[in-house]
Formats: sequence, C-alpha cells, structure tokens
Amino acid sequence: MDKQERLKRLAKEFSECQKALTAIGDETRQSIIIALIESESDCEQGIRVGEITKKTHLSRPAVSHHLKVLKDANLIGVNREGTMNYYYLDITKSDFFKLKRLFDNIESFITEFQDESSI
Repeated sequence: MDKQERLKRLAKEFSECQKALTAIGDETRQSIIIALIESESDCEQGIRVGEITKKTHLSRPAVSHHLKVLKDANLIGVNREGTMNYYYLDITKSDFFKLKRLFDNIESFITEFQDESSI
C-alpha cells in the first residue's frame, strides 16, 4: 500500500475513533476509567455510580453525565439488575481495540516512512 493510501486509511480510522478520542481526552472521564479499572479486581459485575462518586469525588449528576459520554463512545458497558446499574470495562467489546489499532497504525506509518526517508 502506498503512502497516500495509508494516509487515507489513517484518516478513516481517526474518523471512526472520534467519539472515543473525545471521550478519553477529558481528565474527569480518565479518572472514571481509572476507577473502573481499579474496580475490575474487586467486583465482577461492575460498579455503581455511588461507588464511582466516592472514588472520583464528583457529584452523582457529573458522574452520570460522564458515564453516558463513555457509554455513547462504546468504551464502557452497563449491566442492569432491576433498578441498579453496574458500569464496567469490557475491552473485548469496546472501542479500545479500535484506538489501539489506530495508534499501532500511526506508529507503523511513522516508523516505515521515517526509515524510507533516511535511506
């Protein structure tokens, strides 16, 4: 694949990852992701908004707003049990793989074309 085709593919991947990139770009949402990662070993089903508020020191409405952004960006999942919602990370079903692939392709592109330009 030539350089221009690879650049077009990278542009397409950036576009596909836009919601996820925007979501993880916010420090508050990063702290929520960290809280979810920390809870993975403690709780198999996920954690509730109240637990996230304790870990992040954010209000319930703020946490709920940021969880919605993360969920809409396909970065987190939610298990509903009656009136209780449990939020969790599921790397296999989320767009984290798309982000990883994007960054791997950026690295590959830069490495390949830097190597060519140094010849």
